[in-house]
Amino acid sequence: MAQIDVHREDIELDAPTLIEGLPGVGLVGKIAADHLVDALDMTYYASCHCEGLPEVAVFGEGDPTYDPPVRLYADEQRDLLALQSDVPVSPSVADDFATCLTGWLAERDATALYVSGLPAEKEGVPSLYGVASGEAARLLDAHDIAPPAESGVISGPTGALLYEAERSDLDALGLVAEANRNFPDPEAARVVLLDGVGPIADVDVSTENLVEQAEEISKARENLAKRMQEAQDESSKAQPMGMYQ
Repeated sequence: MAQIDVHREDIELDAPTLIEGLPGVGLVGKIAADHLVDALDMTYYASCHCEGLPEVAVFGEGDPTYDPPVRLYADEQRDLLALQSDVPVSPSVADDFATCLTGWLAERDATALYVSGLPAEKEGVPSLYGVASGEAARLLDAHDIAPPAESGVISGPTGALLYEAERSDLDALGLVAEANRNFPDPEAARVVLLDGVGPIADVDVSTENLVEQAEEISKARENLAKRMQEAQDESSKAQPMGMYQ
């Protein structure tokens, strides 16, 4: 049965903000969500057992326990949720996953921040763009997050989540960061945290460590990045429409 199992009923959240960390182009959302979980010492709050998610067990170095691959972490003081995923979500089941998660978030009056990487080749600080549905658009204006510079589409599981949010009247924003199409991009994740998640969720989190450990982060996620390249249809990504607009 598709459901979100909450393990910490003692944690009370009031209209929380969620940052989504599904693997995608540059692993931008995953790196950002993972960093938040670690930097804020967030609590393992719930597990996702939505239809179509891989039925696998994940474990960490030196830890005898294992966890489901898609989990929610919470920070009660900051009214913050982070979706941490150690596996890609296939587009063939993305609609089921999006329906499962969106319904749960809507019941809690949450605001969802969905993250996507926009493949880019240019050097320098990545640009950040924002899209939103309904009342959430005011958050982009309030925090000076620019709209996309050109027309495009957000695909994959993140695109499905944004689609379902609009359909279900859930406040949701898509944060689109320019990112390396082939390798993990901690700098793009840093921009998402500093210019997007931080001001919108009113969260102050240091990102110096994130960039300093860019090489370590890249190595740690190298296998996942290769898997994403081998199955690019499973990536969440933003891309221009170009001539097909």
